[in-house]
Amino acid sequence: MEAATIVGLLADPTRLRVVAALALGAGTIEEVADASGLALKDVALAARRLARAGLVRRDGHVLELLTDRFGAAARAAAASAPPPEPLSDDPAESAVLAAFIRDGRLTTIPAQRSKRRVVLEHVVRVFEVGVRYPEREVNALLGVWHPDTAALRRHLVDEGLLSREAGLYWRSGGWVDVGP
Repeated sequence: MEAATIVGLLADPTRLRVVAALALGAGTIEEVADASGLALKDVALAARRLARAGLVRRDGHVLELLTDRFGAAARAAAASAPPPEPLSDDPAESAVLAAFIRDGRLTTIPAQRSKRRVVLEHVVRVFEVGVRYPEREVNALLGVWHPDTAALRRHLVDEGLLSREAGLYWRSGGWVDVGP
């Protein structure tokens, strides 16, 4: 079963409630109806559709959610997904960035200074050279990366990538792309 099929099945609110009741321990159509607040007829129709798709095993009024199908679909989807684009042309940098950045967000600020420096040099690119930013704007730009904007801001200043004076910040270090 493909992940898209499961998502399609669960997009229907009635089927989703049936699956939720089964996952929480209901084992019959009547128990699912009680747990979900759905009418018996609606549970029976949803269970029939889920059974035809292979997500539920149905034997009369007894229902069983085939939970192994979820894991198998997730593994198949992950195996067929294209590899993520590297975040740097340098393989070593790309490995560090891939370890700490997911979906364009910093999952954690690296404790090891060398790795933190690689991440900070990547993050600082959101600041334009020659532009002065008030702290509120710095926090807004850093908040896209990580919720602890104060720590990120402090690390960027400590590493000499941002400078600060009179409540204004500007980019003062890091690699700059000058274009073609």
